[in-house]
Amino acid sequence: MLILVSYDVSTETSEGRRRLRQVAKVCLNYGQRVQKSVFECQVDLALTEALKSELLAIINEAEDSLRIYRIVEPLKKNLMEFGKFKAINFESTLIV
Repeated sequence: MLILVSYDVSTETSEGRRRLRQVAKVCLNYGQRVQKSVFECQVDLALTEALKSELLAIINEAEDSLRIYRIVEPLKKNLMEFGKFKAINFESTLIV
């Protein structure tokens, strides 16, 4: 399944900036960056739970926010894409 992960991490302190870098690094392990704080991830339920657990261990829920959306199939009908960025097609070969 395709999920969308978006976050807003407070960067007013050095600790916040560290959390921001950590959240981005974890998200990169599961998917691709499509906006500065938005990632698309092709994962199953177990990986979704693992990703959620890793992110919740990093963020400060009093200062930061995290949202995870499940993108409903069929993608061609439920996803509109504009501009120069083109997402990776998870259905084809990812390593070239």
